[in-house]
Amino acid sequence: MESDADEAATPPLIRSSLTPSETRELLASLDLRPSRKLGQNFLIDGNIVRKSLELASVVADDTVVEIGPGLGTLTRALLKAGARVYAVEKDPRLCGFLRENLAPRHPGRFVLLEDDAVRTPLAGLPTTDATPFKIVANLPYAISTPWLDAVLSGQRLPERMVLMLQQEAANRFSATPGGKEMGAITVFLRSAYDLDRGHRVPRRCFHPIPEVDSYLLNLRLKPAPYIFSNPAKDLIRRCFGQRRKQIGALLRRFASEHDVSKWLERLATEGFSNQTRPEAIPVPLWQELDRLIRVQETRP
Repeated sequence: MESDADEAATPPLIRSSLTPSETRELLASLDLRPSRKLGQNFLIDGNIVRKSLELASVVADDTVVEIGPGLGTLTRALLKAGARVYAVEKDPRLCGFLRENLAPRHPGRFVLLEDDAVRTPLAGLPTTDATPFKIVANLPYAISTPWLDAVLSGQRLPERMVLMLQQEAANRFSATPGGKEMGAITVFLRSAYDLDRGHRVPRRCFHPIPEVDSYLLNLRLKPAPYIFSNPAKDLIRRCFGQRRKQIGALLRRFASEHDVSKWLERLATEGFSNQTRPEAIPVPLWQELDRLIRVQETRP
C-alpha cells in the first residue's frame, strides 16, 4: 500500500484525484472528448472517492470489480487501499492510458479488460476463484440496468456493491412497491440485496458536469439471496414492460405456457385483484410466482 507521501509525490497523470483543469489537460493529451454515448463523466472529487471505499468497507486484500475505470481515479484509490482490482473499460484510448501509466505500478493486483461491461459484467474475474468479492463502480447510465441484470444472473454474486448512479437510476433500483419507479430490475435486485446507507453526489463532482445529480447506492448481499429463474424473469420483464395494464390481462397475454391461476388466487388472499398493476405487487409475491413456474418447468 502507498503512503500519503507517495500520493503527494505522484505525477498528476496518475494521481488518485485530479482537479478539473488536470482532467481537461489529460483528456486533451489523449485526444479524447468525453463521450455522452459511453456515459463518460469523470469523477474529480477526492472526498467522493474516499466515500465510495468507506461505504464498500474496502480493506487490504479485498477483491474488487470496477466498471469503467476511465482515468483511474477510483482504481488508484482501491489499489492504494491494498485491494486487488479487476476492471473492464470499453474505450481503447483509456485502456491504453491505464496499461501504460497504472498497471506497471501494481503488477499482479490490477487486471484490466478491454470489453463491454454488459458482456463481461465481472470484468473477467476468474470463475474458478471462490474468493468473496465486491463491486465498486461509477456506472454509465445507459448500461446500469442491463449490467446489473447480468450481474444478478451470474453464478457468483458480490458480497457488497457500491454503485455510482444517476439519481433516477438509484431511485428505480431502490424503489418500493406502489410507486411508478418500481420495475422488474427492482424485483430482482431487492430479492438478493439489502440497502444500506448511501450518499448523494452533486453533479459538480464530475467533469464534464452532467445534467443531474448522482447517488452512491450501497447494497449488501442478503444472507439467503433469492435468484429468479430465466422463465420467471422474462415473464416479469414483460409485465413491467406494459406497466399501465392490469396483472390479470398481462398474464393472459404473456403466461400462456404456465398455469398461474394459483398465483392469482394467492394475490387475492393478500388483497390484490386481477386489476392490480405490476408495480403494486410486493417482491415476495413475485418470488412465489417464480417458485410456481419452477415447479411447472420440472414436470414431464
